[in-house]
Amino acid sequence: MSIATTTKIEPTATPWMAVTSLSVLAFLLVGLEFMPASLLTPIAADLSITEGQAGLSIVVSGALAVMASLLGNTLLGHIDRRKTVLMYTAALTTSSLAVAIAPNFTVFLAGRALAGIAIGGFWSLSTSLAARLARKEDVTKAIALLQIGNASALVIAAPLGSFLEALIGWRTTFLVTVPIGVALLVWQLAVLPKMPPKASASIGAMVGLLNRKDFATGMAAIAVAFIGQNTLSIYLRPFLESVTGFHDVAVSFALLGLGLGGLAGLTLIGRVLRRGTNPVLIGLPVITAIIALTLIASGDVKPITASLLVLWGLFTSPLIVAWNAWMARTIPDNLEAGGGLQVALMQCALAGGAFVGGVLFDHVGWWSGFLLSSLLLIGSALLAAATVRSTANSSLKYQPEGVSHV
Repeated sequence: MSIATTTKIEPTATPWMAVTSLSVLAFLLVGLEFMPASLLTPIAADLSITEGQAGLSIVVSGALAVMASLLGNTLLGHIDRRKTVLMYTAALTTSSLAVAIAPNFTVFLAGRALAGIAIGGFWSLSTSLAARLARKEDVTKAIALLQIGNASALVIAAPLGSFLEALIGWRTTFLVTVPIGVALLVWQLAVLPKMPPKASASIGAMVGLLNRKDFATGMAAIAVAFIGQNTLSIYLRPFLESVTGFHDVAVSFALLGLGLGGLAGLTLIGRVLRRGTNPVLIGLPVITAIIALTLIASGDVKPITASLLVLWGLFTSPLIVAWNAWMARTIPDNLEAGGGLQVALMQCALAGGAFVGGVLFDHVGWWSGFLLSSLLLIGSALLAAATVRSTANSSLKYQPEGVSHV
């Protein structure tokens, strides 16, 4: 997530162990955020609820993440950032314990709410924390290390969760992360330095950015794209089991293929973006919309479905990187406010996709969520095209004398 850096006292050396601890926290946050998507079937059976209702666990965590991303910096603005990180790590660990031992759906949702607070709060600060810890020449490497944790979790969270559930059950799968969280908390206590609080972006600053037409349409394109992606992605496991006919290990391998495709997309997107951001912003949603429609037509053919999931990961994962590159170029002096708003929008999209997809899955049929996903992705491409035109017009209008527009 893109957060602006601030003026700081340069450290004598970058504390790489501290930065690495943040990367591990990013890995746990992202992994636990998306793990329920691969466990909806056993969770629903254990708690005597529908798979659509089980998807509410993602809605709840997403909603709390939105609140934390918008309000966390303001409410905790007076607290040392070291303590803030420790609080988020403790909240995430407590969340895993609550989910693992939940006697009913209410306690399960409460545990997911704690996870949402940790997710939104940390991501709204993550890049600025890395920038404060690292020397100026190491900032890029520090931020990249954070993204390794994020990308790695996106690759293995769903297939690993599905695989472990088949071996030890979904409750024990969550319970395994508790000692990992405790160990991470002890590690952070040892390696994180004090980071006195600084002025943070207010909600007013975030909302003010929406007065810019190009930024507003860009944020709308991001939100619509991620609602579309999550309407399909969150319900892939029940689709693979009930439509494609995959079970247990086969589901894990199918989701692993999706994750590996996503990792490949993240690896390649940097080279693609050097040739231009705009075609990527428009092209990726169009390609993924076509994949969603093809899944409807060929979802019962195992080889085709497995191949399409790899392509889905390949073309969905780089989209946020492309939008971050666009945002860095569009609002270079307001990245902290823009980054906080982006986190909130993405979490709203996650919650919205989980909710709408669950309702459609339960009451209309699996295909309806996939169809809606395709339509929303096409809508995102249209909004991206409008954003590109608006950004180009703004660049020409405000172009400094002597600087050519590229």
